[in-house]
Amino acid sequence: MIPMSLAEIARVSGGEVHGDGSVLVTAPASQDSRAVEPGGLYVAILGERVDGHDFAAGALAAGAAGVLGSRPTDAPTVVVDDPVHALGLLARHVRDRLDTLTVFALTGSQGKTGTKDYLAQVLASAGETVATAGNLNNELGVPLTVLRADEATRFLVVEMGARGIGHIDYLCGIARPDIAAVINVGTAHMSEFGSREAIAQAKGEIIEGLAPTGTAVINASDELVSRMGPRTRATVVRFGDGGDVFWEDVTFDDMDRPSGMLRIGKDVGRVNLQQVGAHQLVNAAAAAAMAQAAGVPAASIVKALSNARSLSRWRMEITEVAGGPVVINDAYNANPASMRAAISALAAIGERRRTRTIAVLGEMKELGADAVDEHRTIGAEAAEAGIDVLLAVGEAAAAMATGAEQITDRRGTAVCVADRDAALAWLRENIRAGDVVLVKASRGAALELVADGLIDMGPSGDEDVNAAQSNAEETQQ
Repeated sequence: MIPMSLAEIARVSGGEVHGDGSVLVTAPASQDSRAVEPGGLYVAILGERVDGHDFAAGALAAGAAGVLGSRPTDAPTVVVDDPVHALGLLARHVRDRLDTLTVFALTGSQGKTGTKDYLAQVLASAGETVATAGNLNNELGVPLTVLRADEATRFLVVEMGARGIGHIDYLCGIARPDIAAVINVGTAHMSEFGSREAIAQAKGEIIEGLAPTGTAVINASDELVSRMGPRTRATVVRFGDGGDVFWEDVTFDDMDRPSGMLRIGKDVGRVNLQQVGAHQLVNAAAAAAMAQAAGVPAASIVKALSNARSLSRWRMEITEVAGGPVVINDAYNANPASMRAAISALAAIGERRRTRTIAVLGEMKELGADAVDEHRTIGAEAAEAGIDVLLAVGEAAAAMATGAEQITDRRGTAVCVADRDAALAWLRENIRAGDVVLVKASRGAALELVADGLIDMGPSGDEDVNAAQSNAEETQQ
């Protein structure tokens, strides 16, 4: 963050300083008192269960210069009506002052974080880069990301999510992107939007505010995204089938990691991706198109993509347990499209390695009235893909097993268990060396604990299940 006094922060955010207004903030903002950096700004938010103001003293002890909150604290505090809105005003002010910064914004129903991770690593090869940490992509996360930029930052990559019409428009008003991309339109958050068309309307807001000098990057292979060109005044660059950036001669290794020739405009180069699944081709192509729009040479893009690693936990994260299973931890989140992509990768790995496949699947949240049908469909598709064992975890996921059982010519079996403990117990009794196990669900299901517990069992599965889960929970905290 660029250095600013509390008095200046108050002036920008429409607040009032309680305490010493000359105190200088020199480090980024944080809403977590435990993660605040020395010289940083602690953002105190009154939540449903926790009042952030109660932790202001701890943030000050950790080195925070001051607090942004809705009431005075024991620390020097800028008091505003709404800290989240004030944080947005502050981030926009910083963005406007950094006039040499190139800002990238991206959205999509799935693949946002994967694309963001690829793009951040490509851009880092060309200059100082700041990117969204994890998936801090909402009205709090976006300004926190913007405030991490300073005069040394050349590129800023901002992931944007939406739970309603107008959300992304608001975020673009804060970050003011130069290059923006829509990765795809799926069914995530269908309960909020009601239809894919409404989701497309919301996602497309990211390119509507671009200046004529900007670049809109859109997926030519996604029907709803490909129609978005007329919604922007910016130059339109397309990736995917028939686009300006696309793949040729793609092959996969035995862990379903893709390789191929990536054509970027008039240039072409071989890329060997390190992440699992065909869906990574979409993410990498989108990142390449965005980087190329910023003037990064094609040769640099190709090299960086081949060297790129996942920067985010629990996304097709592979652990090969010596003498035990291969665990694919994709438990960070889930929706129907990402479930299909993960199941497809699992089936491909099982076929290439000629080994048994187990899909440990939990609830996909926020699907609205279609939730049962969507879960049933995913189960049926897992059976049709030839997955050997579908282990449905929790009552909300039980429809997956029902769907799998309806496929009469399936080769595998479907098992329902009540919760994570039961899933680990089943795995302990039934896992074999060499099995490939996919673990995936929406964030609220916390199935990463199952993945961690499975890894902790080791080659024989003799470790106590409860101890394994306890270790996993300590790691998460």
